[in-house]
Amino acid sequence: MQLAEAGPTYLREGKGFPLVLLHGYLGGAALWEQQVAALSKNFDVIVPELSGYGGNADQSPLDSIEGYARQVLDFLDDLRVDRFHLIGHSMGGMIAQQMAAMAPNRIDRLVCYGTGPRGVMPDRFETIETSRARTRDDGTIATARRIAATWFDEGEQAAGYNTCVALSENVSLTTALSGLSAMETWDGRAALENITNPTLVIWGDRDRSYGWSQPEALWRGIKDSSLAVLPGCGHNAHMEQPEIFNAIVGKFLPETV
Repeated sequence: MQLAEAGPTYLREGKGFPLVLLHGYLGGAALWEQQVAALSKNFDVIVPELSGYGGNADQSPLDSIEGYARQVLDFLDDLRVDRFHLIGHSMGGMIAQQMAAMAPNRIDRLVCYGTGPRGVMPDRFETIETSRARTRDDGTIATARRIAATWFDEGEQAAGYNTCVALSENVSLTTALSGLSAMETWDGRAALENITNPTLVIWGDRDRSYGWSQPEALWRGIKDSSLAVLPGCGHNAHMEQPEIFNAIVGKFLPETV
């Protein structure tokens, strides 16, 4: 783990054209471990951790998707990374869409994975308001374990479950609640028609956080977009089927730009 000039912790491995990976709600850089190992063979892979998450758990969280998008863009400025491929998962996918709206010329190819253009997530396993109430009542540790189980088709028995729990339990109550508010108040639907970057939408067909209406809206709303559906996978398909996920992403992203 490294420290950027502006403060955020991040992972960086490999050489080549920059590839930025954005984690989601209650996450951190460790969730991308298998992607870093595979994709760093051909790309300069950069994995920042958002304020309040991972190695930045002691930092004050932000309460808007726009704020996190600006944070990531400023972080890349500090690294002198001007142009890059971008992959965003879940809440990180919302941030990636916002970055495409704010700085379209900096992004070569965009991957929106396990995400959608509606922050309220109408098909989620429970409403954001329910998650907010249960987080306050049950605390972050119990909430982390409960929510992380929904990210996998095999629930708590999934190979990646414990990694998710370890990261999620490190998140403060303030960060957990701020993340819910950031997602709930964001709506990227109006901006989809303005995204001109070649885009890949990836979705696990057993995703309990983002039902089909969400990736479908991205696929149909972004003009130059392709769709990949991973069968038998939940929200964290990149951890359930990393070889398939990495192969799909590797085929989509050009190594030279």
